[in-house]
Formats: sequence, structure tokens, C-alpha cells
Amino acid sequence: MEKTFKAFRIHEIDQKIVARFDQLTIDELGPGDVVVRVLYSDINYKDALAATGAGKILRKYPLVGGIDLAGVVESSSDARYKSGDHVLVTGCGLSETHDGGYAEYARLNGEWVIPMPPGYGAFKAMSLGTAGFTAALAIHRMEHNGQTPAKGPIVVTGATGGVGSIAIDMLSARGYEVIAVSSKPKSVDYLKSLGASKVLLRKEIDYGKRPIETARFGGAIDNVGGEMLTWLTRTVDNWGNIASIGLAGSAELHTMVIPFIIRGVNLLGINSSATLRDTRLVVWNRIATDLKPRHLDRIATRTIAFDDLPGAFDAYMKGTVTGRTIVKIGG
Repeated sequence: MEKTFKAFRIHEIDQKIVARFDQLTIDELGPGDVVVRVLYSDINYKDALAATGAGKILRKYPLVGGIDLAGVVESSSDARYKSGDHVLVTGCGLSETHDGGYAEYARLNGEWVIPMPPGYGAFKAMSLGTAGFTAALAIHRMEHNGQTPAKGPIVVTGATGGVGSIAIDMLSARGYEVIAVSSKPKSVDYLKSLGASKVLLRKEIDYGKRPIETARFGGAIDNVGGEMLTWLTRTVDNWGNIASIGLAGSAELHTMVIPFIIRGVNLLGINSSATLRDTRLVVWNRIATDLKPRHLDRIATRTIAFDDLPGAFDAYMKGTVTGRTIVKIGG
């Protein structure tokens, strides 16, 4: 009889989302040429949307949840990997079209698998996870498009979340002046400890109404969307880049072409899940070198047991989470 293992799987039953622990075998997982024994995963806002049914994340049911994982290769028919290799996977359709990281084992396409970067282990890799990769990808794309510290401060919205917190840390380490935007007054000291020179509280922001307002920022990383992103298009200076990552506030964007043709502002869409492998390898190399966060211990402050996972999503839906949560899956 084939060995079974525990997995947190998301079902659609009678048009309702039901997420629960199931016992599975490897053959019940989606196809793949690399089997990984999962040691750690994490929680992203996208994971909470999927597990609660608040967002349409899964394209088919049932699927194992969890868009990230880190662990050790158990077996591989892909020549790039062998048993015992330490690896990670973020995005790549996990918990969307393929079984994800909330299981003691995962079966994966070798193209998705990334060798563990130097200086990182499974726990530290999941302290970053998709949030850290997304922050680094945003900075990578902005700099590829000409962003430099000399062009002025970078504003980071949704600053207390995983992406925002890590982006502040990475940007400040690269020599950028960073201005954080948050709705949480109690987070000011936390954000400054990561490298923010100033914190703007959302309720105090005057969004303005003109197509172009006074330029305040050299560039931006936005996790909010909606009115916040519209404001950024009005206030980023000439040739600045806005990396659009999230829609915690709204998926809508009401703006004009004027900021783009008068100031040459660039709006960069950041899709971390569908990033090509070559770019993934480059970005993870940067995460291990010039974009290595300096204060990860202040950001990733919560580790929960696998059994405690179902009760952890509500705080994400309420927007009360600061930083990162790591999930211990295996030993």
C-alpha cells in the first residue's frame, strides 16, 4: 500500500469552498517530474483568498493550497535535480492550476524548481516566499527601466504587508530613500526600523483631483490599487516607474494618459507567478546578493504548525497582519 501524507486541500462542494486536511498519496497529486519533501511553506494574501473562497484563485478543484514551498528533493526524473537537493518553488500556478505547498510532499514540474540560493535554507526562503520574490522582481524591473536612487524617493504602499515590508528593506539596502504608506498608526516604528525614512498615514493623504499633482516621488511600489494607484500616477516624477503589485484596496484604476505622456511615467505590471525561469534565477540570485534583506528577522516573526494553518487566514482577510507568517510542514 502506497504511503499517505497530510495535505491541506481546497474543494468546491455544492458551490461552496471547503478547505480541509486530507490524506493523499503521491499519485493523487498533479503531474510532475520532481517530488519534494516539503519542510516549510508560508501564508500570502492570495493563499487566504483561496482557502476562504473570498477570491477566485483556483482554476480547478480540488487542489492542495499554498503558492510557495521549500524542501528537499525526494526523487527526480529531471536531470537537473537529484535526491537530497534543497530547493524552493514560488508561484508557477501552485494552488491555481496545480497542487501547492500545503502538503508533506509535492510533485512538480522541474522548470518551476529553483535551487536553494547561497546562504538560504528552507525556513529563510519561506520567510521571503512569493512576497520577497515579488518585491525583488519589482525592484529588478524598475532598475532595468532606469530607476536609481538619484531620481528621488521610492514610495511603498501597503507597507506593513509581506511585499511592502521586504521592499522597504531591500530598497533601503540599495541606497534608496524610502517613504512608506500605511493605514496602521502603530506601525510607524516598525516601518522605520526596516529602513523607511518617513511614514505617511493613508487617512492623512490628500489624493488631489488634477491629472498631475506636484511631483513627490522618484518611483513607487504599490500593493493597494484603486485610488492609491491613481494618486501615484499623479505624483511620481519624470521618467519614474510605478510597480503595480496588488489590489488590496481596489482592482479599479481611474486615471488619464497625461502623467504618462507629460512626465513619461512608466506603469509596470508585476506578475510573480508567471515569471519565466531565466528571470526567476536572476532575481533569486539578487535576493542572495545585492537585494538581500537586512531585517528579515523583524519581518518574519511568526511560525505556525501545519495543524494551525486553517485558523490563520482570517487575520489576512481582516487586514490585521504585519510582516510574514511561516508554516512548518515537515521535519
